[in-house]
Formats: sequence, C-alpha cells, structure tokens
Amino acid sequence: MLSWQRLLNPIRFGESPSKQTVDYTRTNFQRDYDRLIFSSPFRRLQNKTQVFPLPGSVFVHNRLTHSLEVSSVGRSLGRSIANLIPPDKFDCPQHLISDIPTIISAACLAHDMGNPPFGHSGEDAFREFFSKHQNLPELDNWELSDLLRFEGNANALRLLTHQFKGRRTGGFRLSYATLASIVKYPYPSVLDEKKYGYFKSEANVFDEIAIQTGLLHLGDGKYCRHPLVYLVEAADDICYQVIDIEDAHKLGILSTPKVTELYLSFFSDEPTDKKTDISNTLGSVYDVNERIAYLRAITISKLIDLCAVNFSKSYTDIINGKPVKPLIQQLHGAPVKAMDEIQNISVAEVYNHPKVVEIEIAGFTIIGELLDIFINAILEPGNPLSKKALRLIPEQYLSDNNNTYSKIMTVVDYISGMTDIYALETYQLFKGIKLPSL
Repeated sequence: MLSWQRLLNPIRFGESPSKQTVDYTRTNFQRDYDRLIFSSPFRRLQNKTQVFPLPGSVFVHNRLTHSLEVSSVGRSLGRSIANLIPPDKFDCPQHLISDIPTIISAACLAHDMGNPPFGHSGEDAFREFFSKHQNLPELDNWELSDLLRFEGNANALRLLTHQFKGRRTGGFRLSYATLASIVKYPYPSVLDEKKYGYFKSEANVFDEIAIQTGLLHLGDGKYCRHPLVYLVEAADDICYQVIDIEDAHKLGILSTPKVTELYLSFFSDEPTDKKTDISNTLGSVYDVNERIAYLRAITISKLIDLCAVNFSKSYTDIINGKPVKPLIQQLHGAPVKAMDEIQNISVAEVYNHPKVVEIEIAGFTIIGELLDIFINAILEPGNPLSKKALRLIPEQYLSDNNNTYSKIMTVVDYISGMTDIYALETYQLFKGIKLPSL
C-alpha cells in the first residue's frame, strides 16, 4: 500500500537537505506553483498552439490559457477528493491533506510544458523526423526509442529537472510530490506501452522521485502511478474535450444549436427541476457567447463532481498501486454518451478542419527542417553552415557531454522550447524567405 506521508513529500528535488526550510506562510507546494507561473518556459506557452492556429480577431485557447484552466479544474478536483475521502484514509497530517489541491494545481500548470510548437502535430513531427534518420551513430536501443517515440510528457520532466548549462542543479527544484504528480506514464520508452514518462537521460531522476514518494517498483523501470496523477489527467481530459467545442463555436466551425445540444446532453438524465433551472438561466441570457460559456461552465462542474466520485470509488485500488481506468473513462449514463458524441464530432469537424490541418502541415515542415539543420550542425560542427547555426543555440542548452545522444537532446531541448512564431522565423531565416532586422 502507498503511504500519503511519502506521496506528499514536500522536499525539493536537487536541493541540499540542509537548505530545506519550513515556511508556514507559503508551503513548498505553493512555491512550486509560483515558480512555474513566473518561469519563462511557462510564459512561452502563450505562443504555442493548442488546437487552432494562434488567434487573430477571435481569441481561442493556446497552451497557456489551456494550462491555467486545467490548473483551476485540478484544484477543484483536489478539494473534492479531500472532502469525499474520510480523514482516516490518509496516513499523514491534516496540513498535508490540505495541500493536495495546490499540488494538483501546480502539476496541471506544468503538464504541457514539454510540448513542442504547433500542438500535437509538433510531437508527430519529431517522431517522423527520427523515423527517417534511424542511422544516427552511437545510439543504443533505449536512446533511439526515446527519439522515435518522442513524448512531450517525458520532455516536461526533463525540462523541470535537468541542469541546463549555467543553471542550478535540480532544474526548477520542485517538490518530489509535484514532480511525481506530473508523470502520467511512469515507465521508459523501451517498454511495450503506448506512451512513456521519462527519457533515458532522466532515468535516475525518476528513480529518485519514485523512491522519495514511495511509488511501487514494478520492474524494468516501471512504477505505479502517483494517485494524484489520476486527477491531473482528469483535469486535462475535462478541459480539452469540453473547451475545444467552445472554441470551435467561436470560430464558426460548429453552430450554436449544435454546441448547445452537445452541452445539454450531459444533463439529459438529471431531475426535471435541474433541467428547468438550466432552461430558465438560458432563457434569461440573450448573448450567444455567454449562453455557450454558461453551458460549458456547468458541464465542467458536473464532470468535476463525477470524476471526484470515480476517484473515491477506485480509491482502494489506487492507493494499493493498482492501475485503474482514467476517471473520465469511468463515466456512465448520459455523460459518457455525451462525451462520446463530443469526441466523434471533434474528430470529424474540429480536429480535421482545414485550418487545423494547415497548422499541422506547417508544423511538420518547419520542425522537420529545423531538426535537420541543427542536428547536422551539432554532429558535424566543422561545416560552414553548422558553425553559424550553432551560434544560434543559447548556451544553456549546450552540453559538455560529447556522446551523440546528449548532443541530439541539446537540439531537442532547443527546438521543443521554441514558440510557434520563433520556430517559423528561424525556419524562414534559414530558407532565405525573410531577412532579420535589428
């Protein structure tokens, strides 16, 4: 059985035990949240695509606004389970239980920080590039697997814990509890799993995180999930599934009647008085966007309550380190039918909309070309273009380790950290499409 006393470990990764302090005004978990909010990598999320191209006159979600909303939902989920699960189920002091919403909220802020530019197509572009360049020298099977199956999830852990050149050990120096709550897939790329949570370069790091939080070791570098991961995952699932159709409505991709119908379908099995309350509220609001925003809000609220109950029902298995289905997949009745309908329509009409496809094509082209340029530069630094390209890589990303894997990870760090616009401008520079200006 897992122990909450260890799961909620407030000690910071990479910080000397002698420097660990107790501040009852602001806990280490609150400091985690603040460090993420004030960091440059987090700010850069404002210029990274979520689903739709970055906005013009209509402001849809980007990675930053998505992460903030996921954090808000995660905090609510944390409060809900702290109330649903009896205190005697927690083998830790009350002040640690009270910190659960903050830990989840901080982990939610960081969950997308490792994602490259151009949305999910950015990850696909990394995988596609390395699938065509499998003859890179001196890579073992694990290292090659990391690249062929590039994961933004694993890259987030690297970003948060890696000691970049000239920086402090421990990266962001987040608490062990927050770091463990971020890793949705606590196993390496070489296992036969759909996704994975850490690169070979962070294997020892994650071992330390797992040991410090008491996660069960299942062999071959695989551990059980930290219980709070289920809540971070649920917050993400709730937000992107429900909010993407609101964005699609703002852009005119989905009609008002269709989106209204999709949201109301979550409440088709509610008592009559609840349906009447919703209908009366809608009747008193004439602004179309406000009506959709209201429906989106009550839908999220309902899903928070249901996912918290699902966590509570699965609690025994979760606290014993057994895998359970994602909380959003444990829905039943009207909500599960509504969620299935949203997923079907999103795939058919939203994620395959021409504008979304265009940004995916652009991402593939831009990221593929940049990887080609910079990996050639770092592996063959003597070429004239290589010398110039290497000067563009900030010193913090450069590694003193001369093996091929470390050199390639330098490029991965640099390109995955780019914003959409910076990646585009760098691509245009190398292609001679656009000249720089001072």
